[in-house]
Amino acid sequence: MRMPQTWIGAGTVAAGGLLVAGALTIRSDAGYSGVGPAFLPMLVGIALLACGALLVYEARSGGFRAMEEAPGAAHGYWPGFAWLTVGLLANAALITTLGFILACALCFACAVHGLRAAAGRRDLGGRGWLRDGALGVAIAAPVYWMFTQALAINLPGLTQTGWL
Repeated sequence: MRMPQTWIGAGTVAAGGLLVAGALTIRSDAGYSGVGPAFLPMLVGIALLACGALLVYEARSGGFRAMEEAPGAAHGYWPGFAWLTVGLLANAALITTLGFILACALCFACAVHGLRAAAGRRDLGGRGWLRDGALGVAIAAPVYWMFTQALAINLPGLTQTGWL
């Protein structure tokens, strides 16, 4: 059991290293408050390196302790994965047509539908889609407004007003 756990840690270290290497290639002219575009990727890369190193240490010093048995089926639930994929692809395809808020709400609703189906839930009817879409709008709208109104970052909108 220790070797697969070690590989998970090593993969995390590798991902962090690739992210740091990529961040080093970003031209980092200082932006707002002296923070350039390479700051966040570098920060995430360093955090991944640290987490990966801790995972390798934990795996090599006795394995992940007090690990519970994983819930769910032994194999992946492909229809749920398909719903998640459809949601992401629909978001990418429709974001310039529907705008950020509605495209993200659709992505959220598809993802929740797939996760509920994977969990064996049977409340997958029209009311569930409406509820999940409304919750997606409630999550995406403040994010959109924060980026467009407070931070002056352009995101695709449904109208030219900047509020939808």
